Amino acid sequence: MMNYLLKLLYTPATKQVFNPWVEFDKENDIDKTAPGKRIANLKCYLKERTNAEYLLLAEALGYQGGHFTGIPMTSERIILGHKADEGIHPDHVCRLPLYRTSNTKTHKDGFNEPTATIVWGKLINEGLDTRNFVLWNAFPWHPYKNSKGLLSNRTPTNNEMLYGAKVLEALLKAFDFKKIIALGNKADGALKAMGIKAEKIRHPAMGGAERFREQFLTIVKG
Repeated sequence: MMNYLLKLLYTPATKQVFNPWVEFDKENDIDKTAPGKRIANLKCYLKERTNAEYLLLAEALGYQGGHFTGIPMTSERIILGHKADEGIHPDHVCRLPLYRTSNTKTHKDGFNEPTATIVWGKLINEGLDTRNFVLWNAFPWHPYKNSKGLLSNRTPTNNEMLYGAKVLEALLKAFDFKKIIALGNKADGALKAMGIKAEKIRHPAMGGAERFREQFLTIVKG
């Protein structure tokens, strides 16, 4: 099932959607090896979580996170060790070295995604096994605003969410999750449309960090 999941992810994305495992971001990628490096990162991440019990599902891949790491809700700052002062280390994501793919000249320290820092930080600060959690997105690719370019995010359309549902279905078949946690309405709606029960909590973005932490802890340790 894992190979089938990856095959679906490699499917060319629709308009105004960037597929980090296939496409080369000529303006921001370090070079043309970037997609292959992002695939390697994702495979490492998933391989170390084959027995994960929890799925933490957000809305869509973002330009500050998975666009350049290939790993959902995970920024380059995390995999490069720039969040060590907050207790987040690269080996929390993967024991093997992970690749950065953004242009080192224009993006010196790599991209930083606040949501990624909040989520990983909560897992680690609570002493949880990070390999017991798969962080994922209901729409697995990066939707962006055409007027602003690839360094922007937008909410996936309903049709796009339906397009991403087949990937989510493959993920659920590839893992034996004991509990599914939806971050926000879009992720919760995607799961409901598939007839899948989940615990819905506040997305940490837009001032929701503290509420996210409270609700997440109640579910995991309640």
